[in-house]
Amino acid sequence: MNSTDLAAVVAECTAHLRSALDADWVADIPGMEWTPAKAVAHIAEGLLWYSTDFAAGPRELSTMQMGVAPEKSPEELVATVEAFGTVLVRVLEGAAEGARGWHPMGMADASGFAAMGCDELLVHTWDAAEGLRRPFTPSAGPAERTLRRLFPWAPDDHDSWTTLLWANGRADLPCRPRQVNWRWHCAPLSERDS
Repeated sequence: MNSTDLAAVVAECTAHLRSALDADWVADIPGMEWTPAKAVAHIAEGLLWYSTDFAAGPRELSTMQMGVAPEKSPEELVATVEAFGTVLVRVLEGAAEGARGWHPMGMADASGFAAMGCDELLVHTWDAAEGLRRPFTPSAGPAERTLRRLFPWAPDDHDSWTTLLWANGRADLPCRPRQVNWRWHCAPLSERDS
C-alpha cells in the first residue's frame, strides 16, 4: 500500500459520502452507538492522528487533544475527511525511506500507515453508509490490498470486501467466528510472526 492507494480511497469514499448529503446524518447506525456524522468525524480524526504518529517517528505523542465536531454540516465533515486524507498522503509522500511511526498495534512503516488510513476510510464509510441507507461497496483492488497488508492471516476463500469487513468485526464469514477483539499488523510484513 502507498500514498497513491490512499489518495484513491479518499476520493472514492468522499464521493460516496457526498452522494448522501441529503440523507439523515444524525440517524443511528444499525448495531452501533454512532451516527453517520460521528463515524465521518472519526474517520477524519483517525487520518490526522496517523499523520502525526508517522511524522513523530518512534515515540508516542500524548500532547495533542483533537476532535472533529460531528455537529457540523455533512459537507464540512466530508471536506474535513478530504483535507486530513490529503495531509496523510503528503506525509507519506515526504517520508524518508524506511521511516517508521508509533502506533498502539506496532511500529508502522509508510505502507502500514497507508493501509490503516485506507481501512479507516473504507470500513467507517461503510458504517456511515449503513446509517445513511446508501449501501457502500468499494472498488475491489483497494479492499484487497488493505486486507492483505493489515490482516495477512485472513482467509482468502471469500471476496476481499466481505473479508475486510469480517476482519474488522463487521461481517460474518461461513464457518468462522465473528471477529471481536481484532488487531491488525501495521509493522512491515517481514516482521510478522507466522
